[in-house]
Amino acid sequence: MGRHDRRHSQKMSRRKAQAKKKARIARRTEARAASVKAGTKKAAAKKTAAKKSAG
Repeated sequence: MGRHDRRHSQKMSRRKAQAKKKARIARRTEARAASVKAGTKKAAAKKTAAKKSAG
């Protein structure tokens, strides 16, 4: 079996990478939707609190 047999084809590597990318984005948007539903974004809250104390 060579290096470029059907198990390790470039086409499948691209397809798997694309699937992983879409899964990452889906997880990110899902987490963002959950935080919006909860009512707060922790990172944004920290930034505004820091600005208030500085100003």
